[in-house]
Amino acid sequence: MTLGSTVVSLHPAGHILGSAQVRIECGGSVWVVSGDYKRQPDPTCRAFEPLECDTFVSETTFALPVYRWPETSRVAEEIFRWWRANRDRGMASVLFCYALGKAQRVLAELRAFTDEPVHVHGAVASVTSLYREAGVPMLPVIPVGTERKSDFRGALVLAPPSAAGSPWMRRFGEHSTGFCSGWMRVRGDRRRRGYDRGFVLSDHADWPALIETCRATRARRVLLTHGHSDALVRYLREDGLDASALESPLGAGGHSED
Repeated sequence: MTLGSTVVSLHPAGHILGSAQVRIECGGSVWVVSGDYKRQPDPTCRAFEPLECDTFVSETTFALPVYRWPETSRVAEEIFRWWRANRDRGMASVLFCYALGKAQRVLAELRAFTDEPVHVHGAVASVTSLYREAGVPMLPVIPVGTERKSDFRGALVLAPPSAAGSPWMRRFGEHSTGFCSGWMRVRGDRRRRGYDRGFVLSDHADWPALIETCRATRARRVLLTHGHSDALVRYLREDGLDASALESPLGAGGHSED
């Protein structure tokens, strides 16, 4: 759209379905505000589109060298094998993941291993139906509570982290819990959160992808916000880029739970 002498356009960010970067051009200068983004392939949304600009504003949720993501297919296989191992033990597998974006990505990636329905929390079910209407192929789901009676032994259940420790969990009997997040890259985070298994799957760029993206924009100036900005600022400055941290208003976060 054109606003006076300024042209504003939206471009895929690869974060979740419908996520976008904002490109702003005015007076011969171009700014790009990334919002949340990732560079890994994701069958549920359009891939990140690198944009050349003069100033690039980037998120830094996982901007520390420790955060490096494994191949998504490998993580999906780990989830499937965990599910099957719990089934062999007569247990349910309850996987906690963000209801918007992450749960649908899991449902899409698991299609490579099974066509079996997955039980889902109501919050996951409502968003998943929107993804399905948008044409995203995923495993079939059964909203928990809609069945007359269900024995969850051997089932996979997707639920938002807020459901952990709630009365909603009592229906599953003996079960194993997992958490699907980039935060699971650090073993101490998994222990502190109290999950049986951690699966490293993030909808944000990892350390190498953040560096690659900042370079790819060919920006003369890079502003970093929302996360571990300081470490990336130092790295990019040593790499010859004009980088600095951008203060965010208190509480102005994005899809930070990951």
